[in-house]
Amino acid sequence: MPLTVKICGLSTAETLDAALQAGADMVGFVFFAPSPRHIGLETARELGRQAAGRSAKVALTVDADDATLANIVETLQPDILQLHGNETMARLRHIKRAFGMPVMKALAVETAADLTALSSYATVADRILFDARPPKDATRPGGLGTAFDWRVLENLDLALPFMVSGGLTADNVAEAVRLTRAGGLDVSSGVERAPGIKDPKMIRNFIRAARATEEMTVR
Repeated sequence: MPLTVKICGLSTAETLDAALQAGADMVGFVFFAPSPRHIGLETARELGRQAAGRSAKVALTVDADDATLANIVETLQPDILQLHGNETMARLRHIKRAFGMPVMKALAVETAADLTALSSYATVADRILFDARPPKDATRPGGLGTAFDWRVLENLDLALPFMVSGGLTADNVAEAVRLTRAGGLDVSSGVERAPGIKDPKMIRNFIRAARATEEMTVR
């Protein structure tokens, strides 16, 4: 099955175009002020138009309220909402019902114990994203360029589509796929020359490396 490749935290027309031309399956836009990748609604509107029909648009939010989500949905017209905060299962159900679109729930992973809540979330979410657990003093839950121990997912039996994020680069995607058998890869800082500054060449190299691993995926 083809690997789903997501380039997250895009904020300019140039870098979005690089991702689209290289064949990204998903392009992510961050709506979280503490992040260096945060974009405003007007930027989102323009980038959304650019990506329309070329790739699935993902809106990343962190514990956003309904009013914030409504503005994002109206402006970006995303294909999926990525919930990267402490959203409960009840909150996921409410969002799906209120906005009528699929949701991807991010789960912070450090040890196997962090997978305890997975079975419950998997009954509500349409896709799961496993990301590295941030340090206690972190100001944001992701995009920190750190990987978790992928062996935690080595024997995972999950029917729901899932992606892996955290510390991915063109140099380690093959290992990430080999160990996790993930059906998708989500990269942000691994294609940046500075925090929040995407590099078109790094985007192209990452997608090329990801495509080279596709024969290893089983999901």
